Amino acid sequence: MHIPEGNLPVQTVLGRSLPPQIVGLNIAVLNRNNRSVTKLLTLLVTCAAFISSSASAAPADLPGVVVRHLPATKQAYLGSPSIAVLEDGTYVVSHDIFGKESPRDQTFIFESRDKGATWKQISEIKGQWWSTLFTHGTNLFLIGTTRENGFLGVRRSGDGGRTWTEPKDESSGLLLSDGRYHCAPVPVIAHGGRIWRAMEAVVGDAGWGKYFQAFMMSASQNADLLKRDSWTFSNRIARETNWLGGSFDGWLEGNAVLLPDGQMTDILRVACTNYPERAAIIRISADGTKATFDATNDFIEFPGGAKKFTIRYDETSKRYWSLANAVPNEFQSGQPDRTRNTLALISSSECRNWRIEKNLFQNRDTKLHGYQYVDWLFEGDDMISVIRTAHDDDFGGANNFHNSNYITFYRVKNFRKLGR
Repeated sequence: MHIPEGNLPVQTVLGRSLPPQIVGLNIAVLNRNNRSVTKLLTLLVTCAAFISSSASAAPADLPGVVVRHLPATKQAYLGSPSIAVLEDGTYVVSHDIFGKESPRDQTFIFESRDKGATWKQISEIKGQWWSTLFTHGTNLFLIGTTRENGFLGVRRSGDGGRTWTEPKDESSGLLLSDGRYHCAPVPVIAHGGRIWRAMEAVVGDAGWGKYFQAFMMSASQNADLLKRDSWTFSNRIARETNWLGGSFDGWLEGNAVLLPDGQMTDILRVACTNYPERAAIIRISADGTKATFDATNDFIEFPGGAKKFTIRYDETSKRYWSLANAVPNEFQSGQPDRTRNTLALISSSECRNWRIEKNLFQNRDTKLHGYQYVDWLFEGDDMISVIRTAHDDDFGGANNFHNSNYITFYRVKNFRKLGR
């Protein structure tokens, strides 16, 4: 769907859903009599008040800048934020919507031309979910599923995210249509002349987490990324019930990470009900075809590992970094995956031993506040990030830590000096 710059559909002005009476009005009918015009003006005043209250909904203690806000009363929640930076310096952010009132197959694209100070919606995509933005050459790509547990698809934009290709078949971006797939906004990285990205297959009906099978996908950097034949897929590794003494509930939302020894890996979130939190390291062969896992050695302690995280390597510091939901000791009475009230900057020199550099921000309440699913990039001495945020607003706040009512942009300034 193409939306000209500065000219959004009426139902998504300022990224907010407007009253259905406004959306459904037929202007031709309104011209028939003054009474209809009066009704229209009344509705427009109501709409203006709605927009004004939404624009002022962010409280002073909200970390970062609002990209989008949606009251919990809508029973639709903001998820899966991802960020990319175009060649001209424009920031582009994507997110989807989940919840009872969501079709679970829509992604929204926003841009900022002032380094994250202000944001506006530039497009809306039907048939895209759980997706990662990334740039390759002069194009912007969006890779994820076609809906919740849908097919695997990739789209390309040549105009900064305003218009997108449609994954209709194996030549236009529909990469896997033989089952159900799961992912999140996780890194797409280049190494050895190839592009790498982690995925999960959804197999069976054993329950959330338990049915995820991890695998890696990769393609030549010179290939047409919209063609199915350009991609190589590794074997898939399923959970085993005896791992971690029987407390392992599954893995998901893996990161493509290159270790210092040149080993390509898939580092995954580990669903587990006890502390310490962990991540899992799956090793990938150089040609991308084989995935292997050693349960004895490749579960690692990882602060915030029970929640989604993004790992990237910094050449300047020679360290791996992440923004994760570490759980301080005082909050460890709660279940690890349900405690997301703290956002921490963490790092490691070799991707196995991680330390907390600094708790960036925290809310004392764990039930209604969450700063989660962070995607981020390096920008000079800073990190730029987007966060799925559950926080107070003028409409009663989030209804729980998980059901986020904001997507926020947050800049971590001089991140290498924090914690020293």
